[in-house]
Amino acid sequence: MPPTRKIIAVVEDDESVRNALARQLSAAGYRYELFTNAEAFLSVAPICRAVCVLSDIHLGGMTGLELALHPLINELRLPVILMSGSVDPMIEAQARELGTAFLRKPILSEKLLEAIVDTVGPPIVEGER
Repeated sequence: MPPTRKIIAVVEDDESVRNALARQLSAAGYRYELFTNAEAFLSVAPICRAVCVLSDIHLGGMTGLELALHPLINELRLPVILMSGSVDPMIEAQARELGTAFLRKPILSEKLLEAIVDTVGPPIVEGER
């Protein structure tokens, strides 16, 4: 059986940012599923097999902070990494109070991958190398 690559759920309403994150994740060996908003992700969360959610804070509809607090995220025990282009220190403080990693946009590839590895480990599922 070939190794299984971990799936990262990317929740980002900006298409260019979403695509850039997808390229970075793919280059690092992770699989990904892309979502334009939190509601779209939550509708498939129980079946998408993501090991982590990478979400923008400012989304249309539900915010990334609200997504991180959603009962389904807790039930599935999905870690969340939040990101924002805002320089508002209150937003970063709120994210950290939730116990989530926080990345400020624009995100350097090294910082993105460091946060993901710290949160879910390397891209290959352990024990299947």
